[in-house]
Amino acid sequence: MASESNEVVKEFRFFKVFKDGRLEFFMPPVEKIPPSDDPSTGVRSKDVVISSDPPVSARIFLPRVSDPARKLPLLLYIHGGGFSMQSAFSRNYHDFVSTVAAEAGAIAVSVEYGLFPSRPIPACYEDSWAALRWVVGHAGGDGAEPWLNEHADFGRVFIGGDSAGGNISHTLAARVGSIGLPQGVRVVGVILVHPYFGGTDDDQMWLYMCPTNGGLSDPRLKPAQEDLGRLGCEKVLVFVAEKDHLMELGIGYYEELKKSGWTGSAELAKNVGAEHCFHLRDPEHEKAAEVKDKFVSFIKHS
Repeated sequence: MASESNEVVKEFRFFKVFKDGRLEFFMPPVEKIPPSDDPSTGVRSKDVVISSDPPVSARIFLPRVSDPARKLPLLLYIHGGGFSMQSAFSRNYHDFVSTVAAEAGAIAVSVEYGLFPSRPIPACYEDSWAALRWVVGHAGGDGAEPWLNEHADFGRVFIGGDSAGGNISHTLAARVGSIGLPQGVRVVGVILVHPYFGGTDDDQMWLYMCPTNGGLSDPRLKPAQEDLGRLGCEKVLVFVAEKDHLMELGIGYYEELKKSGWTGSAELAKNVGAEHCFHLRDPEHEKAAEVKDKFVSFIKHS
């Protein structure tokens, strides 16, 4: 009986599935750190509850404010982690989003969404959409979060994410293009860093994590041409990494976007000699500044 329960029936990139239904992840749970104020950059951060049921929260980063009358661009950031790992509250993501907020002079909202297996896909998509709706609900200046009411410029909204978060960011932009956002809210740009889309062995893992999937043609895996054509933003920046198994998918997304009839401007940035999301795992990597600097410049100059 014991040997049967230890029989592995499926094995994916991030976890394996035993015959009795147990899962074993190959990486340990991520350590979370509390919000803090950074005296060196002047960035302050705090955590907010967006929804208690389902549980959705976020970490907000406010850069040093020199002129209270000047509104700041707003970044909604969606972390990566294969839809099953990582956190907006991990050291890697806290540090990256805090740095972007400081250097871009942007207020940033980093979303803590539901992860497989406790909350299977599509929780990640629905939670992130709920977070976007909550954020732009402050456009009238009477929302629940004072930092957003007082400092955010809702005419300069950006959505960004890496890996799985890049995939989720695309779906958010597609929904904005389809459904729209409140009057006065303008999504200027979307930034996809080494995004995941369908076309590799990882597709079977995504399908397993999403019991209600639409197969390999599911538009969350394979973006539909109509979604690309009406993407609800003006500019898109796609990063790909040369040594990333997802590189061709990112290039394919960029090329399909340009052919879709979408009227915005798209840019492709290739990280030569780099691996998937290297800038998060090793912020001191010689090329990590290239990603961060281009990410920041896209916000500052859009």
